[in-house]
Amino acid sequence: MVNIPEYYAGKNVLISGATGFMGKVLLEKLLRSCPEVRSVYVLVRSKAGQSPKTRISEMINSKLFEKLQQDQPDFAEKIIAVNSDLTQPELNLSKADQSILAENIDIVFHCAATVRFSEPLKDAVQLNVLATQMMLALAHRMKHLEVFIHISTAYANCNRELIEEVVYSPSVDYRKLIDTLDWMDDDLVSTLTPKLIGEHPNTYTFTKSLAEYMVQQEAGDLNVAIVRPSIVGASWKEPFPGWIDNFNGPSGIFIAAGKGILRTMRASNNAVADLVPVDVVINTTLAAGWYSGSQVLNRPKSIPVYNCTTGGINPFRWGEVEYCINMSFKTNPLEQAFRRPNVNLRSNPFTNQYWTTVSHTLPALLYDGYLTLMGRKPRYLTLTCVSCTGQSTWKITVWAPKNMSSMKSCRGCLLHANTSTS
Repeated sequence: MVNIPEYYAGKNVLISGATGFMGKVLLEKLLRSCPEVRSVYVLVRSKAGQSPKTRISEMINSKLFEKLQQDQPDFAEKIIAVNSDLTQPELNLSKADQSILAENIDIVFHCAATVRFSEPLKDAVQLNVLATQMMLALAHRMKHLEVFIHISTAYANCNRELIEEVVYSPSVDYRKLIDTLDWMDDDLVSTLTPKLIGEHPNTYTFTKSLAEYMVQQEAGDLNVAIVRPSIVGASWKEPFPGWIDNFNGPSGIFIAAGKGILRTMRASNNAVADLVPVDVVINTTLAAGWYSGSQVLNRPKSIPVYNCTTGGINPFRWGEVEYCINMSFKTNPLEQAFRRPNVNLRSNPFTNQYWTTVSHTLPALLYDGYLTLMGRKPRYLTLTCVSCTGQSTWKITVWAPKNMSSMKSCRGCLLHANTSTS
């Protein structure tokens, strides 16, 4: 077998979700480690008045791509932005773009998805299931396609005690669900969502499970592989240690703790924090593409699935995370911290509520009162969202093999919206 850079040499690669956290790292790593790759097509939608090409130009001028810029000053010439929208029929691709992709693409990495736990079921199905279905339909038209890599999540089957590297049948037929959601109004869907998702804790894990099964059912003769990362965090080594560009997942929690805003959180110290660096996930993804693409003549009967996790072989528990956070931020404090970092995880809800009042609500009220007297806008009661007793709209979930605990937050929270720990 040829090595990984040799395999990707001369290939045309298509990436969906290239402007997302993992997609960016995938694009950078592919171009940097496989310099002979012919071109990389990226599906990007227009946003905030910016064209796909403009969005890509701004993205590749970030610090993430500095090392690549030094090694290959002309790398941008290999990136081809394709106008696309995963929420529209046929991915909103023009006929001309569909023909170009069908004629040229050798490898597909489908990374696009919504990772919001609180996403309405209709939207989650559209982005995680229907978009994947349309990507597969496009892949079936590609004349030279060697491999289709689907990025899923290790928590797609979190309702199971044991998760093996196989595709499981969901409790709901995805075809019937799609047909049903088509005629239901939003209020009815919202009412029925708990029944539809069953044992799944949220629409994210539910729709990712449906997507896996749909890929298995509709792959046909395509050479497909699935990669399941767990909680994806900052980079370990590449392109440099500690790179991250968002507050998704545990990163938002870490920053809030480092700023001294977050002092208490309900979670089990013994629960496994299945954190995996983004560069490890991307290395696994590229290796999966190389291996499956090199085995075209000896393909396995079932779709290969790769669980990219750490908890099974190198468990790192939330109690250890708590210790590392406190020690790290005391040694290397963040600028403009609200107070000294000292976060504590508590499994008892009553103890946690007490410390929420003492450590979050009262200090925030006092400081906001001071800001009001000084004629400034109060803001700390909003930031210390764990004190919120109403209007909570989402939750952070910490997984363990047999239990989970959660923390509710309000709309104004520093960790709001896209924060998730998968």
